Amino acid sequence: MLVSSCRRAALVLLRSAQPQPRNLISFRPQVSAYFCTSSKMANRDKASRQLEEWKKSQAGRTERMTQSTGCPIDNKTASLTVGPRGPILLQDFTFQDEMAHFQRERIPERVVHAKGAGAFGYLEITHDITQYTKAAPFESIGKKTPLAVRFSTVGGESGSADTARDPRGFAIKFYTEDGNWDLVGNNTPIFFIRDPVHFPNFIHTQKRNPVTHLKDPDMFWDFITLRPETTHQVAFLFSDRGTPDGYRHMNGYGSHTFKLVNKQGNPVYCKFHFKTDQGIKNFNRHEAGDLSAKDPDYAIRDLYNSIATSDFPSWTMYIQVMTFEQAETHKDNPFDLTKVWSQKEFPLIPVGKMVLNLNPKNYFAEVEQIAFSPAHMIPGVEPSPDKMLQGRLFSYSDTHRHRLGTNYLQIPVNCPFAAKVRNYQRDGPQCVTDNQTGAPNYFPNSFSGPQDDAKYAQHVFPLAGDVARYNTKDEDNFTQPGSFWRDVLSQDDRTALVGNIAGHLKDAAEFIQKRAVKNFGECDAEFGKRLDEALQQFKQEQSKRSNSSASANL
Repeated sequence: MLVSSCRRAALVLLRSAQPQPRNLISFRPQVSAYFCTSSKMANRDKASRQLEEWKKSQAGRTERMTQSTGCPIDNKTASLTVGPRGPILLQDFTFQDEMAHFQRERIPERVVHAKGAGAFGYLEITHDITQYTKAAPFESIGKKTPLAVRFSTVGGESGSADTARDPRGFAIKFYTEDGNWDLVGNNTPIFFIRDPVHFPNFIHTQKRNPVTHLKDPDMFWDFITLRPETTHQVAFLFSDRGTPDGYRHMNGYGSHTFKLVNKQGNPVYCKFHFKTDQGIKNFNRHEAGDLSAKDPDYAIRDLYNSIATSDFPSWTMYIQVMTFEQAETHKDNPFDLTKVWSQKEFPLIPVGKMVLNLNPKNYFAEVEQIAFSPAHMIPGVEPSPDKMLQGRLFSYSDTHRHRLGTNYLQIPVNCPFAAKVRNYQRDGPQCVTDNQTGAPNYFPNSFSGPQDDAKYAQHVFPLAGDVARYNTKDEDNFTQPGSFWRDVLSQDDRTALVGNIAGHLKDAAEFIQKRAVKNFGECDAEFGKRLDEALQQFKQEQSKRSNSSASANL
């Protein structure tokens, strides 16, 4: 009888909902190629000792080496040739098998969030929010739902530094009995843009110039200053929050506005928050730059070692709730991803605690192949009119089908193992389940196929408006970043923010610098004035260096 690999994966992932023994690493092997040359062998950390731990776990056992077909291999260190100096034979399947797989080992890199770290754990509910939602994870206090998390940088390639100035992805996959629910957010409660049509162009400015293949300050700052709705997120990014101390010391946010629906069918709008229990810690730009050279994988290593030594990181989950009536009369657009909801007006409501207590068994299988999509929702959680959310509902699942294949949801780390999948989808590349055996593959049918049920219908709501392309460029772009400058940042934080922006902006064209100063001055006059002064100081220092160099060449 064929057993689904998704079901087998459940045995591994469900363990994440229970406290793990301190010697967890001895039977959850990892792959790591890093060795700390500055420390003695006896003092190496868990990540550096992974291969030693694996050897211990084998207790002297030797596994038989095979081809991918299972056929034993006689000699792995030599190809099959005609004589010791002759050509290789085409019949050498051991060689063919090795090379054909090697040439196909890499799947397409994520366009964004290419580099990241993953872990498994659980969400335990500590407070009752069933008045707001019927979603399965929240149905009772004390309930634990297994989950997977992937943290990531956004703009860099898979080999980029963990400490680069960048937002951090904060994606959670909840394995619920009603299917998988993915909450795909960042470590900031806002984003750069509010209309998804800008997303490809925005990401292009974060990547490399297609001519020079270099990061280009003109590209970055030209777009940023031409689209002033980016100002709020840029202020977050260029504060020291843009270089967090690993993944354990940062908050996570669903960022978008979502809709919650309770058992009575009553809806509210909602935002999700995950506050780190380890405390917020950030690097300044100098520390982050040093680590980029000394340990570009700092955040991955820090998370792995924390879990491997049973120092399990945790986050406290909260929601903010806004009624439909409040949304209709609110001074700001509650679906604008460039703005936050005031916590004074919409206070944080405690929900539960997320704990990460299990490292991946294999990075490629469980982190590189994990696939999150905001469209993966469950009854009780629904989309709002948030334009950015609406754009992501299509694009994420679409890119997974390109990157991982039609049946990406059958990959063990992605399969909804806590729910029984029954539908009318069949076949496709790499179908690894029983393909739903003899059940009919069409609907409606008279042969006991799975049935739909109106009790799972989404909340019904009216819509009215003129269909048009509405330019949101000139909406209020500066009030909230002004409040961030005045009311959130300390004096030292403001100094760091100005220095961080000026240190990057100084390499952009002068007309772009002037546009940036104007935009930040719209947030707060002091902000713009101090930024202008910092840029002028950089110019004076550059002029002195140029004059000194010219004098030395006379």
